[in-house]
Amino acid sequence: MYAMQSKAIFQASARLVKEGYEIHPEVMIPLVIDVKEFALLRKQTQDIAKAVMEEQGVSFKYKVGTMIEVPRAALTADEIGAVAEFFSFGTNDLTQTALGFSRDDAEGKFLSAYMEKGILENNPFAVLDRKGVGKLVETGVKLGRAANPELEIGICGEHGGEPASIEFCHLTGLDYVS
Repeated sequence: MYAMQSKAIFQASARLVKEGYEIHPEVMIPLVIDVKEFALLRKQTQDIAKAVMEEQGVSFKYKVGTMIEVPRAALTADEIGAVAEFFSFGTNDLTQTALGFSRDDAEGKFLSAYMEKGILENNPFAVLDRKGVGKLVETGVKLGRAANPELEIGICGEHGGEPASIEFCHLTGLDYVS
């Protein structure tokens, strides 16, 4: 599936280059759990880009990065960051995997009781959980940037539109929110 999607991205990019546009596509590999997995998929993406550019007679720069959505990826961000050009923390999925429950189950069944009883201060799917998920993000940022100081890092998801979560992103040194 990633190969098909990468090919479509690069074919569209080649078409735009032929139309005179300067483009900089970014391919984000989701749900990476290990640097070996990312390296394999990055190589596949690079091979597809090269083939499309040769076939279309064009050239363009592109980046390959990953979505950090599982705790293991955040904790091994130094390894992944050494070969990635960017990270985007998928905080919706990272929240689910860090807390061990799905948003649908939690919000529809027990999350309000957790907040009423003071177990959680806020809905962690609306306001970034700094104590848990936030520590994973901070760890991922520190490890990733230690391996690659040029690594672009941001978040995507609902937290990118919530003021306290955006403040956390700023304090953590992220480059963007989406």
